[in-house]
Parts: sequence; C-alpha cells; structure tokens
Amino acid sequence: MKISTKGRYAVRVMLDLAMHNTGQYIKVKQIAERQGISEKYLEQIIAVLNKAGYVKSARGAQGGYRIAAHPQSYTVGMILRLTEGSLCPVSCLEDEINECERCDTCETLEVWKALNAAINQVVDNITIADLMNRRQQREGIINYSI
Repeated sequence: MKISTKGRYAVRVMLDLAMHNTGQYIKVKQIAERQGISEKYLEQIIAVLNKAGYVKSARGAQGGYRIAAHPQSYTVGMILRLTEGSLCPVSCLEDEINECERCDTCETLEVWKALNAAINQVVDNITIADLMNRRQQREGIINYSI
C-alpha cells in the first residue's frame, strides 16, 4: 500500500484549516501557498473534502473554506479512506465477507489481516487535533531553542 499525494495532501489541508481556524473562511490561494500545493490540484482535493462535509465553503469576496467540525472529529483514517478508498493491503480483505476461493487454505491470510489491523490501529487513532498538538509542540521546541 502506498498513500498517494492526494491522500497526503488532504490530511495536510485538513491540518492547515484546523491550525488557521478563526471562524473566517480561508482562500485556496492561502492554503496552497502555505502547503506548497498547486491551486488547481488543491481545488480538486478540497472539492472531495467539501462534498464529504469535512469542510465548509462560501463563495464571494469573503469566501473560501474552513474546517466543518472540531479537529478531534476527523481521523487520518477517515481522510485517507475518503481520498484513497480502501486501505486494505490485499483485495480479499476489502469486503466484510472474504469471497476469496482460497481463504480457507491461504497460509498468508493471517499476515494480511494483521497488517490491515495494524494500519487501521494507527490511522484510526490519530486525529487532526493530535496532529495540531504535535505541530504546536514542535514549534514550541523550536521557539524555545532560539
């Protein structure tokens, strides 16, 4: 499994919106500049986030985007599944019932199940709020050492 730029950028965009949340809408141009993402690509990503209700949008001169709910409400897993689809390492684990004709005799199935559980354990237990805290701690350390 490899996370695409779309998935990675979507997490960064949600973090950016959370870090800069003043209640005002933020222009795509501002986000793009801070994150080093092209505006055109960012618009595609933010459209997916907007459609899912993760961000709110407003049109016009004061328009832009803002995070729709508290940063604690969004896990990295939610955002990645939205942009990437399944995070399963093998296709036979994607459905609730394993339809693979070899599932009863597959010696490697337990490996894939364990890997899938480990992936889900990580991405489903880190929120945007957690990432905000990490950023603030890192910036605080940098500020103190100057």
